[in-house]
Amino acid sequence: MVEWTDFERNTIQDIFSRIEYDVVGPAALARCLVVYPWTQRYFGGFGNLYNAAAIKGNPMVSKHGTTILNGLERAVKNMDDITNTYAELSVLHSEKLHVDPDNFKLLADCLTIVVAAQLGNEFTGEVQAAFQKFLAVVVSALGRQYR
Repeated sequence: MVEWTDFERNTIQDIFSRIEYDVVGPAALARCLVVYPWTQRYFGGFGNLYNAAAIKGNPMVSKHGTTILNGLERAVKNMDDITNTYAELSVLHSEKLHVDPDNFKLLADCLTIVVAAQLGNEFTGEVQAAFQKFLAVVVSALGRQYR
């Protein structure tokens, strides 16, 4: 089990209370698909992903990005049991969708960049450390079925 300090808990809750899911989620997913184009193979049903403009303007990318942020909210609400919170999602992504677990880390990195841009100077080193710890726990929980 992960130990969370009060600062880390408060920081994660504060970040998720302040970000706009329908802006941050789509931006993070679009960034991931542009920067790491091999991740596009999991989104074959999303239509035109041929260039950055098409990806950023794709309504299915936008919708799924928002879904991802809503999914992360489940982890925020269950910080003491993220592994069990994501057990079904882990099975889905590993056994049905066959998503390479390394892609969760790539998406987490893109999400960190987007959140940092949105929070600006308030995204201090300490805030980033708490956020990345949280995302590392989520990534580990999602990749659990692969072990």
